[in-house]
Amino acid sequence: MSFEFATAGRIVFGWGAFDQVPTLAKELGKTALLVLGREGRHGEALGGKLAEQGIDSVAFRVDGEPTVRTVEVAVGLARAEGCDLVIAVGGGSVIDAGKAAAAMATQPGGLLDHLEVVGAGRQLTAPGLPFVAVPTTAGTGSEVTRNAVLDVPEHRVKVSLRSPALLARVAVVDPSLTLSLPPEITATTGMDALTQLIEPFVGVGANPLTDGFCREGIARAARSLAAACRDGSDREAREDMATASLLGGLALANAKLGAVHGLAGVLGGTFGVPHGAICARLLPFVMDANIQALEKQSADHPALKRYAEVARMLTGVSDAEPRDGVYYVRNLCDTLNIRPLPIADATSDELDAVIVASRNASSMKGNPVVLADAHLREILLAAG
Repeated sequence: MSFEFATAGRIVFGWGAFDQVPTLAKELGKTALLVLGREGRHGEALGGKLAEQGIDSVAFRVDGEPTVRTVEVAVGLARAEGCDLVIAVGGGSVIDAGKAAAAMATQPGGLLDHLEVVGAGRQLTAPGLPFVAVPTTAGTGSEVTRNAVLDVPEHRVKVSLRSPALLARVAVVDPSLTLSLPPEITATTGMDALTQLIEPFVGVGANPLTDGFCREGIARAARSLAAACRDGSDREAREDMATASLLGGLALANAKLGAVHGLAGVLGGTFGVPHGAICARLLPFVMDANIQALEKQSADHPALKRYAEVARMLTGVSDAEPRDGVYYVRNLCDTLNIRPLPIADATSDELDAVIVASRNASSMKGNPVVLADAHLREILLAAG
């Protein structure tokens, strides 16, 4: 057994934790690039509070999922304004853009020198700017991961900038920031969180440390995801989902993911669907395909035992079998109105291209079993 563990330098969790950001930032820099979502929520108030601490700030808004160009523009702004600190407040897209900008602001080369799959994949050579991550959704766990997912439209794929240098100096997780999330976003981001707890638990990178995060997170998501969608003001459910998202981020950053995420990066780049919505739709079909393939290999395969444990955690039934977990997730998707992916009209060649590209994704290498192309095609057709 061998594994490593790396995460944000400091994690601050709790109701009202957002109020601590200015004080925490004061220790890290004097001029902040403030990375925000499309509507700039929380930006004006935070900028005022930063000023009270003697910190200048310049706002940069991320309109949708970040592209390579998004990060390049943010880096240019940070350099022009002399920023020595980056603070990102938003969903996973905002945080990924912020961490990539913080890392690249100090690098001598360009993004393509360091991107995997479509770039040279070289390691970052300089420490990035101090980065503070403040999630406003409960899904990606990006505040504690060491990669940033970026859209590369010209290649119709999403790929990662990946390095320990991307880890936040401080991650501030305040469940109150998720209270206003609408049900649809609560559902898709919550299903992303659940996926990022299940895949590291059953995959080839599972280890005793991440197993604990996954077990705790799966239990919390199972009891609270539907409740958070039904009633967004349910504080206990919101806290559970914020915790589950954080734990999923800790797990995926230190174990591997699987076929859901291997396919999701390609599908997102090809069809322009948000990452969480893709993961939500794919999860039950990938679980089913994995279980079928594992059973053909060996009835005693260790990953089957893992899937059985997942089923027990999800259902609360002590003798649940692996497929009971699949049925649970399918029913949950129905309850949450998870929509089919817009691939019903895709040609056979387009599906083949998705399958080929997904095999190059780093996440696919964490799947507990190698899925044949026919299995991957069945998953795509079922999800459409």
